[in-house]
Amino acid sequence: MIFGIGTDIIEVQRVGEKLERTRGLKARLFTAGEITYCEARHRPAQHFAARFAAKEAFLKAMGTGWSGGHQFSEIEIVHDALGKPGIVVHGKVEAFCGDRAITGMQVSLSHIKDLAQAVVVLETHGSKPPREE
Repeated sequence: MIFGIGTDIIEVQRVGEKLERTRGLKARLFTAGEITYCEARHRPAQHFAARFAAKEAFLKAMGTGWSGGHQFSEIEIVHDALGKPGIVVHGKVEAFCGDRAITGMQVSLSHIKDLAQAVVVLETHGSKPPREE
């Protein structure tokens, strides 16, 4: 059963400039694995922007936005051996998903020169009803 769907689109240049100007922002928004992945790419800003959009989309799919003290670094975009993106959650986001029996997390990332976009679908397969905040 679908728990929530979220989508986000962002300008690549805006993300790239913000990451360059704001000291420590990269480490607050992204995990070490995400930073390593993005910085190894030809156009890192596109990859950072796509992950930023995915994290925004994830929060929208949760139905909470920023409430609850969730951090971007608690939502990690990973890739399997074939390059398919996936999501690993940590901390308060992991607890939120566990409390609501969210067991499926789907993500699709896209980027072009100027824009990055992501769609996230959260699925629940358990018997626990969603908990009201």
